[in-house]
Parts: sequence; C-alpha cells; structure tokens
Amino acid sequence: MKLIVGLGNPGAKYAGHRHNIGFMALDQIASDHGFAAWKGKHQGSLSEGRFGSARAALLKPETFMNNSGQSVQAAMRFFKLEPSDVIVFHDEIDLAPGKVKYKMSGGHAGHNGLRSIHSHIGPDYARVRLGVGHPGHKDKVPSYVLHDFSKADQNWLDDVLRGVSDGVPHLAAGDPAKFSNAVALRVTPPRSGTGQKNLPSQPQAPAPEPPQEDNRSALQRLVERFR
Repeated sequence: MKLIVGLGNPGAKYAGHRHNIGFMALDQIASDHGFAAWKGKHQGSLSEGRFGSARAALLKPETFMNNSGQSVQAAMRFFKLEPSDVIVFHDEIDLAPGKVKYKMSGGHAGHNGLRSIHSHIGPDYARVRLGVGHPGHKDKVPSYVLHDFSKADQNWLDDVLRGVSDGVPHLAAGDPAKFSNAVALRVTPPRSGTGQKNLPSQPQAPAPEPPQEDNRSALQRLVERFR
C-alpha cells in the first residue's frame, strides 16, 4: 500500500494558490481513478482506492503547510506504513512551470511542508516536485507561492495535473520512469508526422518532353545519317 500525500493549505481562500498544487494533484487523481469520497481523518482529508490491484490512500493534511508532518505521521501509524511507502506531491520554486521531477529521499530545500515531514518521519520518503517557477528574488517567494495561479498558467497546469494522474499508478507500482514518461506525454506530446516538418521543399525535376514525330522520308533520313 502507498500513502500519497499532497501538500497545501486548507480553506477556500488558499485553494488556487501555487503552494496548493499538491492538493490539486490529489483532487485530479481521486477524480480520474474513482477513489472514495474525501473524509476527515488523521488531521487531514483522506480518500482510499486502488490503482488496479495496488491499494492506496490519498491524504491532504489540514494542519496547514508548516505542520504537515503531524498528519502524515498519524496516517502512517494507522496504516502501519514505512517512510518508503510515502509519496509526497509538492510545489517546487526551483523548477520551471510545467516541469515535474521525482526524487527519493534527500533534503527539504527549505520547503516548510517537507521540513515538517522530515521532522516527523525522517527523509526517506519519495517526493514529486511540481515546478511553479521562481519570482526572481527570495524576498518575493512567500507572496508568490501564496498567490493564485494566473490565467496564463492554466494550460500547462492542466497538462501537469492530468499527466501526474495518468502516471501515478506507475508510482504506486514502484516504476518512477514510467511515471515520468506519462507526464511527458501530457506536457510535451510527440508531434504528428514523419519528423520532416519545416524542411525546405526539394525542387522537382522537369518532366521530360514528349518525343516529336519524325515526318522525314526514308531517303531524307538516310542522307542525314551520312552527313
């Protein structure tokens, strides 16, 4: 069984924030894969279901971002899981918008949600970093992530959410490479055709002229041969 966690802040006023892309990812997954209705459990919202034969629980901590680890730890204890059974979806300012990277264990890079999870269960869990871009200066980061996605973001955001939903069964099965491929098919789909687009057109050879009818007499042709 896998515990799949999406990070964000609870409440309608935070719902569209960049910091809440983890919540958005889990909502997409629950909807696409027919998971059960969300219920209040383990200091968060929980939805259970399956990816084929693989059982999974989706968790959106409602402790606010800085205390996400409390909810994750409570759910882990209930389901008797190890940190290696946990996958966390979270916003990542160090990745360009639309970029998605899988990572197993490692540091929290200053992300307050990950910092809290580290303090409760340690670093040995998987995480999916969902790029939201950087505002350009570290002082602008708090207001940037605690602000709604713009209208211009909606196309790539929809592709990312659908891509992670397509790929999450592979994560549950322990195959992050196939997960990444599924995301890529949504975010950068292959072009149709033969790959010969935009090549300069080749000049066509002129069609041969039809042979002209020879109206000379036999004597004229014979004379022509001996000139």
